[in-house]
Amino acid sequence: MFGVGLPEFAVLAFVAVLVFGPDKLPELAKQAAQLVKQVRRMANAARDELREELGPEYSDLELRDLDPRTIVKKHIAEALEDDDEPVRAPRRGQRPLGAGEIPPYDSDAT
Repeated sequence: MFGVGLPEFAVLAFVAVLVFGPDKLPELAKQAAQLVKQVRRMANAARDELREELGPEYSDLELRDLDPRTIVKKHIAEALEDDDEPVRAPRRGQRPLGAGEIPPYDSDAT
């Protein structure tokens, strides 16, 4: 979670005790928990509203599906699956290049 391990978390907790004092920490933790619950509720409401607006074909939509990294990974995976198509035979009148053979070059065409 956010690259914070047990040693870092212990240091953060110690600094929080020093800054806020042991009497205010439970109240701050309660406020933080309420904030997290409220944000989660808002995200779920936004997801549900988006599902309603988009229609039944998007009933399984999750907000993490809208992450650009996830979308790119999905399309790359689909492209790699489609890449398993057999190699097409050369057109009539053409033959495949041999090993070390240089393809033809037309200087007038470029």
